[in-house]
Amino acid sequence: MIKGLHHNAYRCRDSEQTRNFYEGFLGLPLSGSLEIRETKTGRTTSVLHTFYRLDDGSYLAFFEAPNMPFEWKAQHDYDLHIALEVEPPVLAEMLAKGNARGIETRGISEHGFVRSIYFRDPNGYVIELTAKTPEHAHMMNPATNDARAILDRWQAEKSPVSESAG
Repeated sequence: MIKGLHHNAYRCRDSEQTRNFYEGFLGLPLSGSLEIRETKTGRTTSVLHTFYRLDDGSYLAFFEAPNMPFEWKAQHDYDLHIALEVEPPVLAEMLAKGNARGIETRGISEHGFVRSIYFRDPNGYVIELTAKTPEHAHMMNPATNDARAILDRWQAEKSPVSESAG
């Protein structure tokens, strides 16, 4: 069965800028770098895969592939964001640190079960630092939070997307 998350991987524009943000700003140590010069099918390539370790032993990973076009698109929080858990006092510290460094920074946002701040990394990804509230365990317990009923109601009530909108 699935034991946990090993890593999530994302494209990056520049590996050093990415390292500066994830290691230099967030404090996640660069724990591995893998140069890929040939694909498993024998095709020549030039890719760098880097890994940044979180305290739970999982990693955030990035691919820099300068010779492979990638359409960068500004991400809305609803489209894509990476949420990393911190202790509650860290939110205020990192909010001040982000503002002092001129990094796009928002928060503190109250979500009931967590409080969060948001940054934009050098690649445009939204990075959320989130701290659990005392209500977290109750609000994330499917035995008591009606998660399935809420999903079922959503499915029944949502407006179908028209062909012209997509």
